[in-house]
Amino acid sequence: MAPRFFVGGNFKMNGTQTFLRNLIDNLNAGQLDENAEVVIAPPALYLDQCRKQARKEIGVAAQNAFNASSGAYTGEISPEQLKDLGIEWVILGHSERREIFKESDEFVAAKVAFALKSGIKVIACIGEKLNERESGQTFEVVTRQLQAIAKEINDWTNVVIAYEPVWAIGTGKVATPQQAQEVHEYIRKWLRENVSEATAEQTRIIYGGSVNASNAAELAKQKDVDGFLVGGASLKPEFVNIVNARI
Repeated sequence: MAPRFFVGGNFKMNGTQTFLRNLIDNLNAGQLDENAEVVIAPPALYLDQCRKQARKEIGVAAQNAFNASSGAYTGEISPEQLKDLGIEWVILGHSERREIFKESDEFVAAKVAFALKSGIKVIACIGEKLNERESGQTFEVVTRQLQAIAKEINDWTNVVIAYEPVWAIGTGKVATPQQAQEVHEYIRKWLRENVSEATAEQTRIIYGGSVNASNAAELAKQKDVDGFLVGGASLKPEFVNIVNARI
């Protein structure tokens, strides 16, 4: 059976109480594809507000979490604290965390493993920068990032892999459906050869990078594209159209 279509909305460092209240009112009222799993990721300040307001079918994710339960880690939040708020998901390894905050492959992998062990499901982000794509290193980069995670976990059941070419995030550039499919197919092949056939078939591999209502339907037709991680467009009414890309 094909994995369930998955659409995540990464709000990044955007929104206020009022803005997010209106945004979620729109989502709650929307006719969302019942066959799609929808997860929104507001800033940490608003996780509790959004979890309480969003209808129960809509999942809520944190945008980051640390690999410890508690302690002297100023500014961090733990998976246990997320669970305390009823948060089921976390985004880890986003390119902005890797680039701006210098998170290494190994650190991302340690956080993925800790979140899973703590009972939080993970959207694990991987992807290459423009110079890496132009020099033909795309597969090498995603392999390195996947290998780091595979060293730390055995069970991928609660992992969604988000392929996000860094050159397409927030730039307005988007990988062509063929470019996205090529990398997604490679990731699935890697899972098949390095983890298991079942993991390759069941793990959702979603695409992120300037996804919007005008390109989502064509991207969604690709065999190995199991959904999206949406940035800027998740803050707009068109997010409902992206969720419904397969209808």
